[in-house]
Amino acid sequence: MNLVEARNLPRHVGIIMDGNGRWAELRGEPREAGHKAGSAAVRRIVRVCRRLGVEALTLYAFSEQNWARPRNEVDALMGLLREFLMSERCEILENDIRLVAIGDISRLPEPVRDVLDPLRKASATNRQMTLALALSYGAREEIAAAARELAMEAVAGRLDPEAIDGALLAARLPSLSVGEPDLIIRTGGEQRLSNFLLYGAAYAELSFTERLWPDFTEDDLFDAIAAYQQRVRAAGPADEAEGGGADEAEGGGADAPARASGALGAGRPWRAREVASHNGSRTGV
Repeated sequence: MNLVEARNLPRHVGIIMDGNGRWAELRGEPREAGHKAGSAAVRRIVRVCRRLGVEALTLYAFSEQNWARPRNEVDALMGLLREFLMSERCEILENDIRLVAIGDISRLPEPVRDVLDPLRKASATNRQMTLALALSYGAREEIAAAARELAMEAVAGRLDPEAIDGALLAARLPSLSVGEPDLIIRTGGEQRLSNFLLYGAAYAELSFTERLWPDFTEDDLFDAIAAYQQRVRAAGPADEAEGGGADEAEGGGADAPARASGALGAGRPWRAREVASHNGSRTGV
């Protein structure tokens, strides 16, 4: 296990939880068994992130495309989601965790929303950590919805089209209500983002592992974070404007130590705050 330095933790970690079905198939069990084992891994990793001091954790729990899966598998996933929300309610509230949800929540079955919505409200003022569940979520769909919203405001005369820029678009994306992800981890061996946090992931560090999600352990998370802490992070145009472009990052540069291990410019506001400034207190969740 690699050692994790608390001072250089990623603020926001996103995880694509892949491999539940294959985990079950390798054991000759139905796919639903893999999803149940995956729920146990969720509990495990949420607790570890809270102990480490990670500020936000976004879990890709159910994609917009997952609705096309067999009905019995979708029903099983919804049942496990409801069970997770019910069983973890006390732990979430007692540990000062704020639960939010991103995606087309209206598509979730009523029994799930009946548990999800009250917990979101009850935890709204919690500040120790934010747990964001991506449910019926797709990044392309999220971006299209935000663009449509801006277009409607422009047509109605409430918004000057010339004022639309990246920051204004980002302010309409619910997935960025907890800030851009610093580190995105994908389990299960695939090396793609699969429509997860596409806009916010522009400068995220990526970590891919062969480990199937139900087998993902505390040590696996530590390894991913430790590897993140060793990288020199070039945050793109903002850093280039400050003299910290990609060439400097590769060669060291005067401010490379400050940008190493996720320290993206001391004294510069975290982008979540920059995004929020464009649209008041909008949270998108």
